[in-house]
Amino acid sequence: MVRRVWFFSWVLFVWLLGCDCVEGLGVNWGTMASHKLPPKVVVQMLKDNGIQKVKLFDADSTTMGALAGSGIEVMVAIPNDQLAVMTDYDRAKAWVRRNITRYNFNGGVTIKIKIDEWEKISSIAVPIADTHPDTRNRYVGVGNEPFLSSYNGSFLNVTLPALQNIQNALNEAGVGDTIKATVPLNADVYNSPASNPVPSAGRFRADINELMTQIVQFLNKNNAPFTINIYPFLSLYGNDNFPFDYAFFDGVSNPIVDNGISYTNVFDANFDTLVSSLKAVGLGDMTILVGEVGWPTDGDKNANSNNAYRFYNGLLPRLAANKGTPLRPGYIEVYLFGLIDEDAKSIAPGNFERHWGIFKYDGQPKYAIDLSGQGQNTLLVPAKGVTYLPQKWCMLNPNAADLTKLGDNINYACTFSDCTSLGYGSSCNGLDSKGNASYAFNMFFQMKDQDELSCFFEGLAMTTTQNISQGNCNFMVQIDSSSSSLWRPSLVALSFVMVLTFLFL
Repeated sequence: MVRRVWFFSWVLFVWLLGCDCVEGLGVNWGTMASHKLPPKVVVQMLKDNGIQKVKLFDADSTTMGALAGSGIEVMVAIPNDQLAVMTDYDRAKAWVRRNITRYNFNGGVTIKIKIDEWEKISSIAVPIADTHPDTRNRYVGVGNEPFLSSYNGSFLNVTLPALQNIQNALNEAGVGDTIKATVPLNADVYNSPASNPVPSAGRFRADINELMTQIVQFLNKNNAPFTINIYPFLSLYGNDNFPFDYAFFDGVSNPIVDNGISYTNVFDANFDTLVSSLKAVGLGDMTILVGEVGWPTDGDKNANSNNAYRFYNGLLPRLAANKGTPLRPGYIEVYLFGLIDEDAKSIAPGNFERHWGIFKYDGQPKYAIDLSGQGQNTLLVPAKGVTYLPQKWCMLNPNAADLTKLGDNINYACTFSDCTSLGYGSSCNGLDSKGNASYAFNMFFQMKDQDELSCFFEGLAMTTTQNISQGNCNFMVQIDSSSSSLWRPSLVALSFVMVLTFLFL
């Protein structure tokens, strides 16, 4: 008996060691980068850090081959510009057949599906595994934040019909009990009136209230969750009057008091404003999934590693303790945004858009973090086997005599590379004019895989083998995208994809 107890305790101990993440915690894996980490490297990095759920913004065969057999649950995506197509039921059924049901078997990749306007997917074809059917939830995301005010109503007439068609197609295919259609939405779909800005006064936006009511009723009818993206960072961005500490989780001196409830952070207040909005349409108990939440580390005065550390060091322990919010205590399924920095993302919302990753562009961790939420903060396990270009940089030639065209050349370099770290409040904002030129030239040089011709700039630039980084401003050396050992899919993964394609075409 003693031996059995000892053995059980040992098994439990080993099992606990493997539980590296908060229950249900996932990450968004975006790939809008000029030099992508090889998918198999990223998958190994996910496994090394105990991350068991990811949301993708593309679904090419190499990525899916890398994920096959990993045990990682995946949500893939469909772009907003395909919503109109999905209003045709035959097209919706064809999409489900092509991308869901024909891969519904044990042993592949468990799929959830999300749609993003910046990162399109064409002809997603991904196998679905069901190794743990009692614990795996799967979703089809129909549109990504389609009701943003900035879209000027472009998707108002197509989102609900697309949602209905996709779910009905899933139902008709016999997988609707386990695969649910949902609409990832931005928090601007609800608000509280200026006259009573508290969570309990939350209501869906007046211009879309009827439409939102129809959507949540349909979601509820099909036991699908309401998916919301919450970004406390954006409350600070461009709003110097917003109380800074309220964006985090370590307390404020003047909380918002609402019917006896003290709100000390914007995440809780935002989430409960949604709860109140759902309650107002008779569905206050509806399941809510947080599709995106995170903190960027560059591109704005408030976007840095210290603030990101502070944010996650408050969020993750709350999730681990299943604290929930005042109006919705308990477990919340959450996806962090994001996994890796993406230097090719649109910066229309702000320069910070390229710096949301908990890992740098090359899979190196940015700061100490404990994904289990236990407060044992250490650097995450970095990507392994990453190959870099030679230790070589491009800089302003100190002997350049004619600087009259320097501004034009800097603008050219930044137009075709990522200079967001040079912006106000960013990590390289403190450089002088010569430093700015060298940073811009080097970013272009690395973008072009260190092609010697890309470090000329009308005679203003030169290469150097001396690292010219300054203080907190890192002059990067790019990943070697030509490395066949990194970028070639394994024969097993390639064979897996080829067999699937042959069987199901």
